[in-house]
Amino acid sequence: MNEQLSIIQLVMEASLVVQLVIGLLIVASVFSWGLIIPKYRMLGRAKRKANAFEERFWSGVELSKLFSELNHAPKPATGIERIFVSGFKEFVRLKKQGGASPQYIMDGTTRSMKVAASREVESLESHIPFLATVGSTSPYVGLFGTVWGIMNSFIALGAQKHVTLATVAPGIAEALIATAIGLFAAIPAVIFYNKFVVQLEQVETLYENFIDEFNSILHRQLHVTARQS
Repeated sequence: MNEQLSIIQLVMEASLVVQLVIGLLIVASVFSWGLIIPKYRMLGRAKRKANAFEERFWSGVELSKLFSELNHAPKPATGIERIFVSGFKEFVRLKKQGGASPQYIMDGTTRSMKVAASREVESLESHIPFLATVGSTSPYVGLFGTVWGIMNSFIALGAQKHVTLATVAPGIAEALIATAIGLFAAIPAVIFYNKFVVQLEQVETLYENFIDEFNSILHRQLHVTARQS
C-alpha cells in the first residue's frame, strides 16, 4: 500500500463524521483495555484467595483464632475472608444475647454473611457491563461510519465524469476503516466479558458454598452448647 493509501492518511482525509466515529471507537477500545487488565487480575486474585482461605479454614484452625487474625490484620478483610469475619462476628454477638434462640442466631448470621457476599460480588462485577455495551454497539457504530463514508464518496463521484478505481478506492477504504476499528474494539470486549461472567459465577459459587458450610459448622456448635448447658 503506497503512502497515499496509508491508514493514517486515509483517516486524516476522511470526513468529520467518520473521524468522530473512529475517535469514539478508539476511546472505547482504550477504556475497555483499561478495564480488562485490572479486572482480569482482580477476579483471578479473588478466586485464588478464596481457595487459599478455604484450605486454611478446613485445616483445623480454631475459628476464634482465625477471626482474631483477620480482624487485627493490617489490611481489612476482603472477599471470602470478609464473609467469614462478618458471619463469625454476628454469630458471637447474637450468641451473647440472653435468651436468643438458635434459629434466631443462625438467621442473623446468615443474613450478615449474605450481605457481605453481595457487596463483594458487587465490587467484582463493577464496570463489567461496560464491556457488554462496547461489544454490542461498536460494530454498529463502525458500520454507521462506513455507510456515511461510502455515501459521501458516491455523492462526490457523481459530480465527476470519469470514474476509475484509483478515484473510488480511497473513499471506500477510509469508510471501511471505521468498520475494522469497530470490530477491533468489539471482539476483545465480547471475549473478556464472557470470560469475566464465567469467573464471577465461579467466585460467587465459592462464596455461597462457604456460607452453607460455615452455617453447618456454627449450627452444630449451637446444638453442642445447648446440650452442655
